[in-house]
Amino acid sequence: MSTKKTLTTQAGTPVNNYEDSQSVGERGPLLLQDYFLQEKLAHFNRERIPERVVHAKGSGAYGTFTVTHDITKYTRAKIFSEIGKQTKMFTRFSTVGGEKGSADAERDPRGFALKFYTEAGNWDLVGNNTPVFFIKDAKKFPDFIHTQKRDPYTNCKSATMVWDYWSLNPESLHQVLILMSDRGTPKTFRHMNGYGSHAFSMINADNERVYVKFHYKTMQGIENFTDAEATEMRGIDPDHAQRDLVKSIDEKNFPKYALKIQVMTLEEAKTFKWNPFDVTKVWSHNDYPLQDVGVIELNENPDNYFAHVEQSAFAPSNLVDGIGFSPDKMLQGRILSYADAHRYRIGVNFDALPVNKCPFMVNNYHRDGAMRSDGNGGSAPNYFPNSFDDIEVDDQAKGINYALESNLVGYFDGNENDNDHYTQPGDLFRIFTPEQKANTISNIVGAMSGIEGDKKDEIINRQLCHWFRANVELGMGVAKGLGVTIDPSLLRQ
Repeated sequence: MSTKKTLTTQAGTPVNNYEDSQSVGERGPLLLQDYFLQEKLAHFNRERIPERVVHAKGSGAYGTFTVTHDITKYTRAKIFSEIGKQTKMFTRFSTVGGEKGSADAERDPRGFALKFYTEAGNWDLVGNNTPVFFIKDAKKFPDFIHTQKRDPYTNCKSATMVWDYWSLNPESLHQVLILMSDRGTPKTFRHMNGYGSHAFSMINADNERVYVKFHYKTMQGIENFTDAEATEMRGIDPDHAQRDLVKSIDEKNFPKYALKIQVMTLEEAKTFKWNPFDVTKVWSHNDYPLQDVGVIELNENPDNYFAHVEQSAFAPSNLVDGIGFSPDKMLQGRILSYADAHRYRIGVNFDALPVNKCPFMVNNYHRDGAMRSDGNGGSAPNYFPNSFDDIEVDDQAKGINYALESNLVGYFDGNENDNDHYTQPGDLFRIFTPEQKANTISNIVGAMSGIEGDKKDEIINRQLCHWFRANVELGMGVAKGLGVTIDPSLLRQ
């Protein structure tokens, strides 16, 4: 008995002429009725869904999360219900500013997104490899990203756009300093930390609420490229981090990360030195120490990159009972924008794809839309309430009431009463080793040397003021590297 498989169209019709088009005579024009020619070319034209506007180039893997410590005093989320509990998960790493074909070794933050397939629904923790971000209000995000992309005139990356924006938004200084250090060029995805970055909330079985920040610390150790090493790697292998991740898992050298949390009470949030929900700031580990939660292990490569990594979709709106939001204005904006981006990029039914689908019970009345491939609810009612099915709302999932700090509605300047953009970057630079300081200054000088045009001096001087306000040693080092003479008397207090 033959075991050969028959080549067919997408509809299952056998195909006899896979490589030759139907034509009028041997040398004549082609015929519209060659339906497989149409299907093949039409499918080819649609092989690439629109790439992500940000985080376009990514790598991903499946794995498990195992609880190692009891945090049920903070949260009733089922994923943390008992020590030893395991939950399947998917992780996607990425660069942020480049296109899908960009190099893995670019100086750029790294996306570090986690999707946990819990029995209470999918929980997405969408973060980066840095604990802070460039801006504190989502309304600024499109403009910020435009500066990281291509100049509308030259269609090239522009250091002038980048530094003009950063120098006009000093709230970016903390993240920019991290980016300009060697942490801006991690060696691999296995050798960097991850962070939820935003403040989130946790609610326990007694309806008590606390604020938390998530950290996932590499258990392989932190390793970074110098700027010269990263530049060299971009030429040697632009896909080195993707290759490293696949190879390490194939060889059963599974990457692991320790999941930890910081905890802040509601009362502590009211008296914190800065706005605790400002994503450009960190919470001191001395005041809010890291608490162990569990271990992430990545142990399964996807069998098809496109199906799993390219079509994966993460959204901060995907939370589970026991974990909630905070007033962080960047987080609030991401609640809307992420899921909306996926509906455009992949389609309204993106969450029905295997990599995004909750493997447990899903019941709702969403119907129709592009790429509906799961039966579309069959003959069941497509409205609620109805007299025919037994689907009910869960009274236990309605959450708890809580008071807001103010009932005043308006547009508030996020920096008017919270404009200390310099203390935390300065503190960070002070704890750098001499080598880290030298590398960071060199990286800043190299990046700022690309500023061009008749506004060059204005942009450079404005950014230099920010560096000096953070740390005089940092400011002097950058000024010297750029050939800018600084009168020391101006620095005396």
